[in-house]
Amino acid sequence: LIYKLLLVLCFLSFNHVWVDVTRHNSNLPPLAVKNPECLGLLHKMDRIKDTWVQHYSILKDGCLYLYSGIRATHARGGIYLQGYSVREQPYGSRKCTIELKAPSDEFESFYLCAENPNDNKRWIAAIKASIKKWWPLHQALQDYNKHTLEETRM
Repeated sequence: LIYKLLLVLCFLSFNHVWVDVTRHNSNLPPLAVKNPECLGLLHKMDRIKDTWVQHYSILKDGCLYLYSGIRATHARGGIYLQGYSVREQPYGSRKCTIELKAPSDEFESFYLCAENPNDNKRWIAAIKASIKKWWPLHQALQDYNKHTLEETRM
């Protein structure tokens, strides 16, 4: 229990730093983000407009940054990938899309598509690796929260 508590406290302080770094990165032009895990064009399904919107995308430290183009001055948005699962999944008329499945119904799932099936596979592998890097901290926080709830019921 003490180990988990220390891990959670470390996660909470790290999470604060991580949010600051993510904010900083989102205010950079795409080519200024250092050491991206993956980059290139992705189309994201806008379900409100029922259309695919192209973004220059950068994956870095469990966050997918979405830019209007390679010359953009900052990200238009981003997807925090903690807790998400990723797989190849048909969507509408497209046979090969990237599904980012939300950890629960309170969060939105996303559908992305690269320029070709090989790029889809490259993105899926990179996203899985990025999620896996951050999963132990995410899991420790969930375990701690679950344990704390069980203690308050007693």
